Amino acid sequence: MIKIMKPGLLTSVQDLGRYKYQKYGVIVSGAMDTLSHRIANLLVGNQENAATLEITLLGPVIEFEEDTLISICGGDLSPAINGEPIRLWRSIFVKKGSLLSFGACKNGCRAYLAVAGGFKISNVMESKSTYLRAGIGGFKGRALRSGDRLDSEEPSNLSDQMINRLKNQLGETSFIENDWTVTSDLIPSLQSSPTIRAIKGRQYHLFTEQSKDQFLTELFEVTTQSDRMGYRLKGPFLELGTPTELLSEAVNFGSIQVPPEGNPIVLLADRQTTGGYPKIAQIAFADIPLMAQLKPGDSLRFALVSYEEAERLFIEREMKLQQLKQGIILKYL
Repeated sequence: MIKIMKPGLLTSVQDLGRYKYQKYGVIVSGAMDTLSHRIANLLVGNQENAATLEITLLGPVIEFEEDTLISICGGDLSPAINGEPIRLWRSIFVKKGSLLSFGACKNGCRAYLAVAGGFKISNVMESKSTYLRAGIGGFKGRALRSGDRLDSEEPSNLSDQMINRLKNQLGETSFIENDWTVTSDLIPSLQSSPTIRAIKGRQYHLFTEQSKDQFLTELFEVTTQSDRMGYRLKGPFLELGTPTELLSEAVNFGSIQVPPEGNPIVLLADRQTTGGYPKIAQIAFADIPLMAQLKPGDSLRFALVSYEEAERLFIEREMKLQQLKQGIILKYL
């Protein structure tokens, strides 16, 4: 259905992750920015966990070998169809033979391309996500290369209705965009220096008062030693009040560990299953998309919120997502 003409810097197949296997040491993987991934799928009538393409910094060139419905959400990598710019966060019907390309990275660093039906990829331990280090999942366990072809699953009835409505409005152009988009309340404000909200980590109390103060007042920079496993940050030296040996324990998406050299590491989609470094904080789940869209050289600050506040932010976002889902369904009844 699509052919990769140029692969871009790093383009891989991802869904929401490979859960239930962490007890065996299997990495979760999945989309770095799960919010953008989920919305992209909703905009083409898919289930939220359908496979998308995660596109990093420098996008690919893709040929559509069939008519299809697509959406692109997340970072703005200047997408265009046959050289004509297209907008993010909306449904787009694309004619067979069209070329999707990307240009300059305007904000964020990861975009998510969804197609009606989702990509037809075999499940590995109940997930289509690519774990690059182990070479499992996704398309042959690797990033996409020139010449790769990916098929799509059968579109849902909702996808077919979306396609038919847009197709009937199509003139002589090679694509047509929907005239509605996602509410701005759901679209993250991607900045190069955001404030990331977090709750206290399990070992927060073990850090010196100076370290706790600097963690919340100083800037940190994302270093070039960052990838899907974790972001290494550069900033003030963070240290424990008393050197302490810890037993390894479970870690989560957004856990902020501090190794002995004092520079924190934010664990992300390809994180290990356990870790023994002290955790100074845990990023609120609602802010993980902001973190995932940072690139090397970007800076950030941290702000502490209560567990209850982090929970409230998460529930509010999930309610808005459900409203979007129901709104899309109602449009095509």
